[in-house]
Amino acid sequence: VEDQAAGRAHRFGQKNVVQVIRLIAEGTIEEKIYELQQRKRELIGQVIQPGESMLSTLSEEDIKQLLNI
Repeated sequence: VEDQAAGRAHRFGQKNVVQVIRLIAEGTIEEKIYELQQRKRELIGQVIQPGESMLSTLSEEDIKQLLNI
């Protein structure tokens, strides 16, 4: 949802500089959600890197996490 909102701010034709700031309080559920999102982004980045075998950089645990097993 946040990425979608940031994407809208950067829409085609935007001439002004757009800065997205995410405020997360330490020790909150928002912090845990953000950390989970970052881990999932890292896993996805490993899977879709061009020029590499899709599973070469993923451990069995990474694959289980990715598939929510």
